[in-house]
Amino acid sequence: MAKVFRVRLKRSLIGATQDQKDTVRCLGLRKIGQEKVIKDNPANRGQIFKVQHLVDVKVEK
Repeated sequence: MAKVFRVRLKRSLIGATQDQKDTVRCLGLRKIGQEKVIKDNPANRGQIFKVQHLVDVKVEK
């Protein structure tokens, strides 16, 4: 089974740049506390790295 990330939005997007807001939206997160399961690939890793201060990430197998 492929490795996946469980990503949860932990901080508000108020004060974030438009680029960061767009990245969070592309990850599928809208509200604080919402979680999504995301496949592990280089594109998603880059998105998570860009907003790492706004999200919690757990690695699952």
